[in-house]
Amino acid sequence: MSRKLDRRQLIELVTRLMRSYGTEDDIDVMIDQFEQNVPHPEPSDLIFYPQREMSAEEIVDMAINYKPIVLD
Repeated sequence: MSRKLDRRQLIELVTRLMRSYGTEDDIDVMIDQFEQNVPHPEPSDLIFYPQREMSAEEIVDMAINYKPIVLD
């Protein structure tokens, strides 16, 4: 289990992912780390398939502030 990352660390991680920094294995590990640290169900889509261009900060904020829609 990986340690909990704070917002600053998540921004650094997303920045590295956006720049495709590292080997394919490195990128897979970073994606897993990002996914384990945010409540968003598909956080890597925010990086690789965004609906609009976003900064690393915007991606992290959207991923950490995600709230599921509750249907009654």
